[in-house]
Amino acid sequence: MTSFRFLRSALLALLLGASALLAHATPSTTEEKLIDTLIQRVSKMSAMVFMRNGSEYNAADAAKHMQAKYDHFKKELVTAEDFIERCASRSEMTGQAYKVKLTDGVVRDANEFLNGELRALRQAAKKTGG
Repeated sequence: MTSFRFLRSALLALLLGASALLAHATPSTTEEKLIDTLIQRVSKMSAMVFMRNGSEYNAADAAKHMQAKYDHFKKELVTAEDFIERCASRSEMTGQAYKVKLTDGVVRDANEFLNGELRALRQAAKKTGG
């Protein structure tokens, strides 16, 4: 019985420690640069329409919204993928997925689209050594 209590206490301590670490997580310099570059890239996609909670937004407004959410949730994020998932894929209020209407009229989930853009940025960074 005492070994069960010890195990339970150790597990609880581990979970609390991990939670404390995650609560103070922030992206590394490299990940922060990727996030900033992704937001800038979105801001320049002037021919695209970004859809959030049934309304359409231009690229500049979409980028501002992403930046505001990033500023708010930054301490909870570690990677650029975390940023996309938490700040650029769905509404915190409604849970509704964000969409992107491409220049050819095709509508895609913002998560899928932005992860594709992030992969391209990561590939470009590998090629240039940065």
